[in-house]
Amino acid sequence: MSKPPVLEASATATTKFLPNLFELVDSLAADFATRAATHDRDSSFPFENFDTLHKAKLLSLTIPVEFGGLAVGYTTACKVIEKIASGDASTALVLTMHYLQHANAARHRRWHPAVYEKLCRESVEGIALLNAARVEPELGTPARGGLPATIAKRTPDGWSITGHKQYTTGSPILRYFVVWARTNDDEPQVGSFLVPRDIPGVKIVETWDHLGMRATGSHDLILEDVCIPPEYALDVRLAKAWSQPDPLMLAAGSLLLSALYQGVATAARDWLVEYLNERSPTNLGASLATLPNFQTAVGEIEALLYANHRLIYSLAADIDRGEHHTNVNLSAQTVKYLATSNAIKALEIGLQLIGNPGLSKKNPLERHYRDVLCSRIHTPQNDVICSALGRSALKIKKLANVH
Repeated sequence: MSKPPVLEASATATTKFLPNLFELVDSLAADFATRAATHDRDSSFPFENFDTLHKAKLLSLTIPVEFGGLAVGYTTACKVIEKIASGDASTALVLTMHYLQHANAARHRRWHPAVYEKLCRESVEGIALLNAARVEPELGTPARGGLPATIAKRTPDGWSITGHKQYTTGSPILRYFVVWARTNDDEPQVGSFLVPRDIPGVKIVETWDHLGMRATGSHDLILEDVCIPPEYALDVRLAKAWSQPDPLMLAAGSLLLSALYQGVATAARDWLVEYLNERSPTNLGASLATLPNFQTAVGEIEALLYANHRLIYSLAADIDRGEHHTNVNLSAQTVKYLATSNAIKALEIGLQLIGNPGLSKKNPLERHYRDVLCSRIHTPQNDVICSALGRSALKIKKLANVH
């Protein structure tokens, strides 16, 4: 079974370049945690975290060694995202999207080798993040089908892009947007167009004010006759040709997001354990941690997190070894469904256990709960996953048309 084009396992490179990778990531997560509540409260973007991530060479974690990256596998990438998320979930989400878009760009390197090398080298040499811009006000998420309203017009010098995108995670810091658009041909083609941030016609409108993941800067992107060279059309084809997406790319998204919300739930568990050991009501004369029902509840949280760990890292290891099956995407989606559901349940157990203190803004548990609820929004969403699992079990290839 073939391995993915990036996120390839390369333990030698990782060991040689960053012999203490996970100790470094632990240290960074602890540092990010000291500012996470402030960025959450102010809905401010954590620029300083990405300066630190660049200096630590973590922005190039999944980039091929030939371009100065570490080319780590799924297992290492998941561990890094999980730990960063335990410090600051918003930072981890922006980093996750950066990793995924680099993996996606690697799939097309044989068609645009110079563009791909440029993206890689910029991410190694500086703070050059990229992310997709796909969701639109009218269309919603393209994962549910439909053509984008964003239009790419052919010009003598390449392409002119006009459109409106929403929820562009990381927009305050991104150097490139990978814009989902359709051409203005009689038979429209659809695909991804690479749009640099600092060119005429690109505008960010600060609209992001959500319940959770408040520091991700997921603002609106407005494109008005933005001109890009022809080679920045990364992958453009007829809409029907997109019916068979790369299963490994989809699997990467589900696994990294699962690891991210595992990190959030683990951070919440750690806060809860410390609180229960320190909190000693006068009428009890001992810490809450000594109460059997509290021990049982924490034990349930431990079981949920243990199950998540086994699910995420057993599949990641299978992919790294090239031992995954052809339906790896559905397996990864199943992991996402279970792991994020478990993470939410773990937070809810903690909140029910301690009541008002858990919902106080001065305690991290309240922020972790808001952040973990965002796991339900990311593609693929739970109904899509369960529908696919049901069709697979029932041996139905696709849903019948319903009128």
